Amino acid sequence: MGVVTGIVLYAIIWFMTLLVVLQTGVVSQDEAGTRVRGTHGSAPENPRLARRFLITSGIALVIWGVIAGIILSGAITIEDIDLFTRFGLGAPPPEAN
Repeated sequence: MGVVTGIVLYAIIWFMTLLVVLQTGVVSQDEAGTRVRGTHGSAPENPRLARRFLITSGIALVIWGVIAGIILSGAITIEDIDLFTRFGLGAPPPEAN
């Protein structure tokens, strides 16, 4: 795995993790009883985005480390998940001599 591939993989994992972290522990303005005029009642009372970004970065780093370790160790290769060849839809991989 190259450097750019590692960065792209981390960015994808980071954004997927962010979507989960943003939804956890949210208290809406209606639940808190302090609705700001002009906002929707389901808007978060105190989003604490900096804290959520740090949590997201930590979780994403752990997940990325596990996935990068699996890729770099060779435990799972592209041939293991090549469904076209496995089910006879593509050309077989060239033989290594």
